Amino acid sequence: MTVEKLPEFIRKLTQDYDHDYGTICHAIAAAAVGAAWAVEHSPVGGITGFQASCITWELIRHWGGIEGPARLVQYENMLFPQYGHNFTAISAETWKWLQEQAAKKIAESDHAHPAVIAHWKRIAAGEVPFGLAVEAA
Repeated sequence: MTVEKLPEFIRKLTQDYDHDYGTICHAIAAAAVGAAWAVEHSPVGGITGFQASCITWELIRHWGGIEGPARLVQYENMLFPQYGHNFTAISAETWKWLQEQAAKKIAESDHAHPAVIAHWKRIAAGEVPFGLAVEAA
């Protein structure tokens, strides 16, 4: 994709197809990927793989509305022992954030299910959920 070809590509995605609930998702994703490749192939492009992963997280946060710590799980990595911590532990920063959010939700919520409130209280009190470990800071 190039900057010059991008407008026609987006026009086709938005005008040449009758989208439904599912296909519009593919069209929007295609437009986003096309735009990313167009900028990458422009004179200002030339990013590294690390930069590409940063862009992925920017899209997840800004388009997906994810706030706070997040982890993208690649289950294929379960085949390699060096990635075991990704499935058994959370970072110390994430644990602190979870405790703060649990306390905040306890204070703000007056309609959550009692089981949810009990879960929040355990987290706020220092019980790490779901059998996870907290990685050393």
